[in-house]
Amino acid sequence: MFPKGEPFRQDRDDSQSIRAPARARDVQQAIAELEPWFHNLHLPDGSQTAPDHWLGDFPTYKWLEIAPHLPVNLDGWCALDIGCNAGFYSFELARRGARITAIDSNPHYLAQARWAAVQYGLERRIEFQRMQVYDLARSRERFDLVLFLGVFYHLRYPLLGLDIVAQRTARLMVFQTMTMPGEEVFEDTSNLDFNDRELMRHPGWPKLAFIEHRLANDPTNWWAANHAGVEAMLRSSGFRVVARPGAETYLCEPDPENSSCTTTWDRTEFDAATGLAWTDSARNGS
Repeated sequence: MFPKGEPFRQDRDDSQSIRAPARARDVQQAIAELEPWFHNLHLPDGSQTAPDHWLGDFPTYKWLEIAPHLPVNLDGWCALDIGCNAGFYSFELARRGARITAIDSNPHYLAQARWAAVQYGLERRIEFQRMQVYDLARSRERFDLVLFLGVFYHLRYPLLGLDIVAQRTARLMVFQTMTMPGEEVFEDTSNLDFNDRELMRHPGWPKLAFIEHRLANDPTNWWAANHAGVEAMLRSSGFRVVARPGAETYLCEPDPENSSCTTTWDRTEFDAATGLAWTDSARNGS
C-alpha cells in the first residue's frame, strides 16, 4: 500500500466531500443518490447498481473472461487497480485474498467505490486514492498484479502512462484498450530504409489513430490502436503478451529479455517528462 504522506498523494480528495449514504439507509436509495453508475455491481442484498447498462451486465462479462487467467488464490499479493471506477475489479481481487490499491481521478466514482466496499465488507482490504496514472511515477512501490483496463485510450499521453505502469508491475498486468478493427500483424518492422515508408500503409503495421473530436460523445477518447500497435507498445514498454483473455484484452508479464526503452536509451526523456529530473535536481541542491 502507499504509505501516508507519499509525495504523489493528493493534498485534497474531493471524493471525501461527496457524502456517501450511511449504510443503514435503504440500499436502493443509496444507489439512486450515487447515480450515475458505470459499473453494474451485484450487491449482497441482490440489488444491482446499473441493471439496464447499455453494455449489458458490465463489467461482469469482462471479468468472466479475465478471471480464469489469474491465480484463484491471491493471498500475499498486492494489486493495483488503475481507473477503478466503482471498484468492481478491486472487489473481485480482494475476494481472492489480494490487498488492493485502487486509484481513479474521478471523485464521483471513488465515492461509489468506498460505499460499495462497505456493502461487501471489503473496506479493510482496499485503499482508494484519487490519483492520475502519471502520479505513479513518483512511487517506488511495485505490484504483483496491475489492472490497466479501459484507461489507455483516455490518456492524452498514452505511452508515457504505459511506461510508468510498466515500472510498477512486478508479475502480471491485465491491459485493455479500445482498438481499431483487425488482427493483422506485419511481422518485420525493424530498421526500415528511410524511403520504405510505404510499408506503413500495411493493415498490420503498428498504428495509433488519433481522435481529434469526440468519439461516442466522449471528449477523452483520444486514441484507437490496432492490434499490432497494442502489442508493439507493450513490447516497447518491456512486456510480453502471454494470453488474450478476450477482445481488446491482453495478459502481460515483464519481459526480462526485452527491457523497456525507458530503462535503456531514453531514461532521461522519461525523467524529464515525469518531473523526476527536476525532483532529483532539487534534492541534490542543483
